[in-house]
Amino acid sequence: MTKIKFPSACTILFFLTIIMAVLTWVVPAGQYQMTKNEELGRMVPKVGTYEATDANPQGIFEVLMAPVQGFYDPASYVARAADVALFVLVIGGFLGVMTRTGAIDAGINASMTRLKGREKWMIPLLMGLFALGGTVYGAAEETLPFYALLIPVMIAAGYDSVVGVAVIMIGAGIGCLGSTINPFATVIASNAAEISFMDGIGLRLAILLLGWLACVIYVMRYAEKVKQDPSRSVVAHQKEENEYHFLGDKNHEVPALTGRHKLILAIFAVSFGIMIWGVSAGGWWMAELSALFIGASIVVGLVGRLSEADMTGSFIDGARDLVGVALIIAIARGLVVVMDNGNITHTILHYAEGMLADLHQVAFINAIYWIEAFMSLIVPSSSGLAVLSMPILAPLADFSGVSRELVVTAYQSASGLPNLIMPTSGIVMGALAIGRVSFGAWLKFIGPLLLMLSAMVMALLSLGVMIA
Repeated sequence: MTKIKFPSACTILFFLTIIMAVLTWVVPAGQYQMTKNEELGRMVPKVGTYEATDANPQGIFEVLMAPVQGFYDPASYVARAADVALFVLVIGGFLGVMTRTGAIDAGINASMTRLKGREKWMIPLLMGLFALGGTVYGAAEETLPFYALLIPVMIAAGYDSVVGVAVIMIGAGIGCLGSTINPFATVIASNAAEISFMDGIGLRLAILLLGWLACVIYVMRYAEKVKQDPSRSVVAHQKEENEYHFLGDKNHEVPALTGRHKLILAIFAVSFGIMIWGVSAGGWWMAELSALFIGASIVVGLVGRLSEADMTGSFIDGARDLVGVALIIAIARGLVVVMDNGNITHTILHYAEGMLADLHQVAFINAIYWIEAFMSLIVPSSSGLAVLSMPILAPLADFSGVSRELVVTAYQSASGLPNLIMPTSGIVMGALAIGRVSFGAWLKFIGPLLLMLSAMVMALLSLGVMIA
């Protein structure tokens, strides 16, 4: 009997795009009146202004155009996911040059020798660092370069590619889910709700710390289980294939770590350090980061004494390895474009507004959490979801006797979910593609953890209501 295979990320996203297009024929079109929020510099909806508008059902042509529209707006030529996709290709090229110098292989081998017997402690340390990035500035797209670097390390340590993906995605994800001062989620949402972003920070810290602890224990237990018995991995059937893909031929002799390799690895580390500074303090985004890694590729190639042919060839080969990831990111963005063009996003928010009337306070705050979780499926951008939903949902809290800070906390906890599982998130699907982890295998791995995190968040939100 032929075993049913879970479809690829591209197929899942294209199928979801078709579903969204069908919904534009069924769900009535509508819009809230929009007004400019001067502090945010964005257009936000006005509560109580929803009204029906002309339908714009999306057909076959629009579905086929969706991946193109995901890259850029054909009408204005404004980039949508084109900059992120290009950044991914450049990172692939940079890693290709790094690999060609032999520094990565030598560095991994030396690290594993030094960490012998203590590999598992990499997990809490790295998850803590990624969680810090998530809670402070909402690290998401910037984490993509780390997957191709960290997954080989985890496989060399005796784990599988899922552990490598989990350390980064869940680490940064729990940071976003427990955002404390993240300007792209907490600050924007608080502003849209007309409160200080420091209001409710105690509860958000509790979510962050308890969530991080639960995630670390979960990933460490899975990693240890896989190390003891590789057949218990959710990607066990790919073990040899993944080892060859990420570590190369086992018969290939790993070079010793030389002074030149150490210098190249230092350039590598400095490049990522500059990237973090650029994003958090320098006002950089994808264009500047792409330029940074093009420059770093040239420097690494020169220090590694690669010939012109080796340098350009390895860069192109590395970029080619991540073409699929770049396409997935654009297709995911195109899905959202179909929904927006169909004028049904505001209608769904209006339905949610109606569902919240006359609910008990505890039921109200938990309903807000699940509404935001659902909305994050169709609006994967945390800042986009904040400016769309907070001006409508936060004032409703006043009538229910629930503080607006709890509504902001419910929003940010729910908006962290796209960073962990949403198939409409290009980051999630792109990261899984890099790790060669199917969406089905990822669901099997992360499902129990998501249930635990959701139960924890709902309990803490309910406790917040009762204490207030």
